Amino acid sequence: MIKITNLSKSFNARPLFSNLDFTLALGSIIGLVGRNGSGKSTLFKIILGDEYYDDGNINTPKNYIVGALPQHIHFTKPTLLEECSQVLSEEEQYNIYKIEKLLFGLGFSQEDLEKNPISFSGGYQIRINLVKLLATEPNLLLLDEPTNYLDIVSMRWLKGFLRKFEGEVILITHDRDFMDSVTTHTMGIHRKGLKVIKGDSKKYYTQLVDDEMLYEKMRINQEKKIAELEDFIARNKARASTASMAQGKVKELEKIDKLEKLESQSSLNFSFTYSQTPAKLLFEAKDLGFGYEENTFLFKNISFALEKGKTIAIIGKNGKGKSTLLNYIAQELDKKDGDIYYHPETKMAHFGQTNIERLQNSNTITEEIQSVDLKLGFSSVKNIAGTMMFSGELADKKISVLSGGEKSRVMLGKIIATPANLLFLDEPTNHLDMESIESLSNAINKFEGSTIMVTHSEMLLHKLADQLIIFHKGGAEFFNGNYKEFLEKIGWEEEDFESSTPVKEKSNSTLSRKEIKKFRSEINKERGKFINPLKKELEYCENKIIELEDKVEEDNKKLIEASNIGDMGDIQTLSKSISSNNIEVEELFERLEVAQEEFDRYTKIYEEKLAELNEVLK
Repeated sequence: MIKITNLSKSFNARPLFSNLDFTLALGSIIGLVGRNGSGKSTLFKIILGDEYYDDGNINTPKNYIVGALPQHIHFTKPTLLEECSQVLSEEEQYNIYKIEKLLFGLGFSQEDLEKNPISFSGGYQIRINLVKLLATEPNLLLLDEPTNYLDIVSMRWLKGFLRKFEGEVILITHDRDFMDSVTTHTMGIHRKGLKVIKGDSKKYYTQLVDDEMLYEKMRINQEKKIAELEDFIARNKARASTASMAQGKVKELEKIDKLEKLESQSSLNFSFTYSQTPAKLLFEAKDLGFGYEENTFLFKNISFALEKGKTIAIIGKNGKGKSTLLNYIAQELDKKDGDIYYHPETKMAHFGQTNIERLQNSNTITEEIQSVDLKLGFSSVKNIAGTMMFSGELADKKISVLSGGEKSRVMLGKIIATPANLLFLDEPTNHLDMESIESLSNAINKFEGSTIMVTHSEMLLHKLADQLIIFHKGGAEFFNGNYKEFLEKIGWEEEDFESSTPVKEKSNSTLSRKEIKKFRSEINKERGKFINPLKKELEYCENKIIELEDKVEEDNKKLIEASNIGDMGDIQTLSKSISSNNIEVEELFERLEVAQEEFDRYTKIYEEKLAELNEVLK
């Protein structure tokens, strides 16, 4: 395991983080969270040895290998096999079987070995990088935004892979739904420190808010206490009869470790400007078709209507035409097949990757936002810039010096400045952190107009999409239902999470139905011997955790009350109780995790046995 002690890092004399302490437990999958610029990627580089740190220690066990999955795709060899084999050590350079085994396990075929790696889809290119990484046999995977530019099918495959990985993982991703589906713990860089909890990001952020509320109450009470002491000292230090008492209060005051006021942190919090329209249907599309080459179509015969207040999501694998369809509807491409009928009062605002590229590098942020409407007053533009987290002098930065995430926020600022009743959003969450994505999601949800968006985020799809346009099966089709209904009725036909699992041959057994029924009963009886005790253990742990967490919550309220009245006895008693119960909760979570793993393992074993019996009946 890796152990980090008192780790600190600064840039240009400004501290990024300080005194970080962390021990990575065996088998942990950690979700690393924090605002953009908090130091998540820098921490990865330090662990990898690619970045220096100022103070502290990193202890890594002997022969413990740390591997990182590159964010960007870069291939240098003409064939898949050569590309992956180049990572082998000198001792293993001829062990091609090792590479082939990994490739076949991740869904590649014998024919694929001689193909150019660039010819594969984005999801399979990520798998190529995974093969190169796994060939080094790492104990720890560091994954920095691995879902960037992956389509939904590839993201769902990656979930399955990480759940089965035999080692440790630390994961940075802006996709909270993806993170929470695979992680055992959440770790956050917050206010230059590090906080780790067992559980998902929702639990982490809830606890963070509770901790800061408690801190602020204790700080206010401390301020009152300090004011009372200073007042007593001022009134009594000059009087001989009370001078010694005043001196005692001075010593008490000197011993107080003053709690500093927490700095407010900027958050993206906005709403789109709605342009009123009497239209119930903002537009209607009939038999849309488009392709860049003659007689070759990315999509064709797509018909649908968009009601006011509805959101349509365009989904599917990369490179199939999702962004092209969005741009075609937004009339940014030459007309080819079909017709689009817009209501006369439909007003559009378009966020897309190509739009970001159109930002003028020579402009300041305020100049770029004001360019959409020169009638906007200076104060209005400044307010919009501030909403996008460019307050004060930051709003005067040139576009040319901004990061990808900052440019995305400028583009969102331009859309906010544009009165609209129809939004076109192409992967709007790219480069945004979790807090910003949550704000964006809420803004779309509250928008009175309509939205058409391209996204790979299943969280956004579940929360926002009323209807879908799906690119699959070699074409595109309109689906009049939400994402949950799509998964239930159609689903992703190209998922291959278990591609490395051999398919069992159909049994040639001639067992009678009576004998099969008997065997099924015996299997269920045998399963019960293992499963039932584990069910009881799971139920006990879950109920006990709820009971203790309720007790901790109750004690926290009492601690605040005791702090308000300065009852040091109760403060110490309650603090010990809270600490003890939290430790017991952690131990119960560990028991719960072990029991759940055993429960899942036995469930899978006996499901396979029953499945084999069912095959005989077919």
